[in-house]
Amino acid sequence: QVQLGESGGGLVQPGGSLRLSCAASGMILSINAMGWYRQAPGKERELVVAVTSGGSTNYADSVKGRFTISRDNYKNTVYLQMNSLKPEDTAVYYCNAEIVSRDYRSLEVWGQGTLVTVSS
Repeated sequence: QVQLGESGGGLVQPGGSLRLSCAASGMILSINAMGWYRQAPGKERELVVAVTSGGSTNYADSVKGRFTISRDNYKNTVYLQMNSLKPEDTAVYYCNAEIVSRDYRSLEVWGQGTLVTVSS
Protein backbone atom coordinates (compact mmCIF):
# COMPACT_ATOMS: atom_id res chain seq x y z
CA GLN A 1 0.00 0.00 0.00
CA VAL A 2 1.07 3.55 -0.76
CA GLN A 3 -0.47 6.55 0.98
CA LEU A 4 -0.23 10.33 0.99
CA GLY A 5 -0.72 12.16 4.27
CA GLU A 6 -1.48 15.89 4.19
CA SER A 7 -1.38 18.54 6.86
CA GLY A 8 -1.36 22.30 7.27
CA GLY A 9 -4.76 23.54 6.17
CA GLY A 10 -6.88 25.93 8.17
CA LEU A 11 -8.45 29.35 8.39
CA VAL A 12 -6.39 32.39 7.45
CA GLN A 13 -7.17 36.03 6.79
CA PRO A 14 -6.72 37.55 3.33
CA GLY A 15 -3.07 38.41 2.78
CA GLY A 16 -1.95 35.73 5.19
CA SER A 17 0.15 32.60 4.67
CA LEU A 18 -0.16 28.87 5.14
CA ARG A 19 2.16 25.95 4.50
CA LEU A 20 0.82 22.58 3.41
CA SER A 21 2.79 19.35 3.71
CA CYS A 22 2.28 16.00 2.05
CA ALA A 23 4.29 12.89 2.88
CA ALA A 24 4.22 9.68 0.88
CA SER A 25 4.57 6.42 2.75
CA GLY A 26 4.41 2.70 2.10
CA MET A 27 5.98 0.35 -0.41
CA ILE A 28 7.60 3.03 -2.56
CA LEU A 29 10.27 2.34 -5.13
CA SER A 30 10.32 5.81 -6.65
CA ILE A 31 8.21 8.95 -7.03
CA ASN A 32 7.94 10.87 -10.26
CA ALA A 33 5.80 14.02 -10.21
CA MET A 34 4.21 15.34 -7.02
CA GLY A 35 1.80 18.19 -6.85
CA TRP A 36 -1.17 19.98 -5.43
CA TYR A 37 -4.68 20.31 -6.80
CA ARG A 38 -7.62 22.17 -5.33
CA GLN A 39 -11.36 22.05 -5.57
CA ALA A 40 -13.51 24.99 -4.59
CA PRO A 41 -17.23 24.59 -3.82
CA GLY A 42 -19.18 24.10 -7.02
CA LYS A 43 -16.07 23.95 -9.17
CA GLU A 44 -13.97 21.24 -10.76
CA ARG A 45 -10.67 20.13 -9.32
CA GLU A 46 -7.79 22.09 -10.83
CA LEU A 47 -4.03 21.87 -10.83
CA VAL A 48 -2.31 24.33 -8.53
CA VAL A 49 1.29 23.28 -9.08
CA ALA A 50 3.32 20.17 -9.81
CA VAL A 51 7.01 19.35 -9.50
CA THR A 52 8.95 16.57 -11.19
CA SER A 53 11.60 14.46 -9.51
CA GLY A 54 14.15 16.66 -11.26
CA GLY A 55 12.67 19.85 -9.86
CA SER A 56 10.81 21.23 -12.86
CA THR A 57 7.64 23.03 -11.85
CA ASN A 58 4.32 23.93 -13.45
CA TYR A 59 2.24 26.59 -11.69
CA ALA A 60 -1.29 27.69 -12.42
CA ASP A 61 -1.33 31.30 -13.55
CA SER A 62 -3.60 32.23 -10.64
CA VAL A 63 -0.94 31.32 -8.05
CA LYS A 64 2.29 32.35 -9.78
CA GLY A 65 4.35 34.65 -7.58
CA ARG A 66 2.33 33.78 -4.47
CA PHE A 67 2.68 30.01 -4.03
CA THR A 68 5.91 28.02 -3.94
CA ILE A 69 6.26 24.27 -4.14
CA SER A 70 9.26 22.46 -2.73
CA ARG A 71 10.17 18.83 -2.46
CA ASP A 72 12.34 16.72 -0.19
CA ASN A 73 13.10 13.54 -2.11
CA TYR A 74 14.74 11.88 0.91
CA LYS A 75 11.59 12.32 2.98
CA ASN A 76 9.21 11.67 0.06
CA THR A 77 7.54 14.92 1.03
CA VAL A 78 6.25 17.90 -0.89
CA TYR A 79 5.41 21.30 0.56
CA LEU A 80 3.25 24.16 -0.63
CA GLN A 81 4.03 27.59 0.76
CA MET A 82 1.06 29.85 0.14
CA ASN A 83 1.52 33.60 0.61
CA SER A 84 -0.71 36.59 -0.08
CA LEU A 85 -3.75 34.37 0.16
CA LYS A 86 -6.99 35.56 -1.35
CA PRO A 87 -10.59 34.53 -0.66
CA GLU A 88 -10.66 32.84 -4.06
CA ASP A 89 -7.92 30.48 -2.86
CA THR A 90 -10.49 28.90 -0.54
CA ALA A 91 -10.74 25.23 -1.48
CA VAL A 92 -9.95 21.70 -0.47
CA TYR A 93 -6.33 21.11 -1.43
CA TYR A 94 -5.33 17.63 -2.54
CA CYS A 95 -1.85 16.20 -2.79
CA ASN A 96 -1.13 14.00 -5.80
CA ALA A 97 1.83 11.80 -6.67
CA GLU A 98 2.91 9.46 -9.44
CA ILE A 99 4.51 6.57 -7.59
CA VAL A 100 6.19 3.35 -8.64
CA SER A 101 5.65 0.76 -5.95
CA ARG A 102 8.17 -1.86 -4.91
CA ASP A 103 6.27 -4.46 -6.92
CA TYR A 104 6.77 -2.23 -9.97
CA ARG A 105 3.24 -0.92 -10.30
CA SER A 106 2.73 2.64 -11.56
CA LEU A 107 0.22 4.35 -9.31
CA GLU A 108 -1.47 7.71 -9.21
CA VAL A 109 -2.15 8.41 -5.56
CA TRP A 110 -4.29 11.12 -3.96
CA GLY A 111 -4.31 12.47 -0.45
CA GLN A 112 -7.48 12.86 1.57
CA GLY A 113 -7.55 16.62 1.12
CA THR A 114 -7.07 19.51 3.50
CA LEU A 115 -9.37 22.52 3.71
CA VAL A 116 -7.96 26.00 3.26
CA THR A 117 -10.32 28.85 4.07
CA VAL A 118 -9.33 32.44 3.39
CA SER A 119 -11.71 34.80 5.10
CA SER A 120 -11.77 37.80 7.37
